Amino acid sequence: MKKILLLLFALSLSFSACEKDDICDANTVTTPRLVITFYDYNNASAEKNVTNLSIFGDGMEEAVTYNGSTLFNGSTISIPLKVDVDVTKFHFILNYGSTNVAAPANEDIIEFNYNRENIFVSRACGFKTNFVLDATNPFIHTDAATADQKWIQYVAVENSNITNENETHLAIYF
Repeated sequence: MKKILLLLFALSLSFSACEKDDICDANTVTTPRLVITFYDYNNASAEKNVTNLSIFGDGMEEAVTYNGSTLFNGSTISIPLKVDVDVTKFHFILNYGSTNVAAPANEDIIEFNYNRENIFVSRACGFKTNFVLDATNPFIHTDAATADQKWIQYVAVENSNITNENETHLAIYF
């Protein structure tokens, strides 16, 4: 009888050491990116595609990658904000790499100011960070060091709470 109890005890100990796999499901919501939609400056309700747009984080040597490319063509894009500071600066370069004199590359800089909220998701996924654009000064829009006139005509905050990627947070008119 003692041997059976000892065997059951040893068996129960071996199973108690097993634990659920700590794998973060790909569908788990993680840190959202800032969603930007581009609009026609002359027709504010019409989305407008940008052509050969590259976006560089300040101090970065490579542009943000979209679907395997650093050139973006389209009307809506998502970019990551820094999770360790409250400011992220991006260089938006339209017609990046262009040698065409009629459509030269043009760089504008937007610096985003925000507050961060770290939220525990799970042991497997860790934390995610939500952002809230600063209410009084959400961004600073400037021209590049080589002044060539801003290609971005107007920037508007559509939603200052960046908690998901299902809605536009920022509208850029050009």
